Amino acid sequence: MRSLFSVTLLLLLALTLAVEANKRAKHHKGGKHAKSQPSSECSSAETQYGKCVPEQGDCGDGLREAMCKDRTEKIKCRIPCNWKKDISDCKYKFGAWSSCDAATNTKSRSGTLKRALFNAECQTTVKVSKPCSHKVKKTRGEKKSN
Repeated sequence: MRSLFSVTLLLLLALTLAVEANKRAKHHKGGKHAKSQPSSECSSAETQYGKCVPEQGDCGDGLREAMCKDRTEKIKCRIPCNWKKDISDCKYKFGAWSSCDAATNTKSRSGTLKRALFNAECQTTVKVSKPCSHKVKKTRGEKKSN
């Protein structure tokens, strides 16, 4: 009876270990950029990347074409929803927002190019604008007056 119990316990332990190993293998991602790199033998310098095209709307998860030699692959990409579509493959360092222009009710800031992703053609400087906030920001010491 003891040997049957021991064999059953060993089989249960082996089954548990096999299931855990299978779970780990399924969830292993293979590095930060494994999903976004094409699976061909081409280096990133040889690969030409197309624009990221979102699956729905104008931001979120999408696909881009990666072309190398005679192969074209679709790879996953993402356009942040708070980012400008025409400069999404370019990373800029932005200055502070300007004061609100009362005539247009907008404020703007400019940015200089930090790096271009996926061999994108980027402008060296860009200017972005957004509507002014209607709320007046209070400093830390101020309290509401009723």
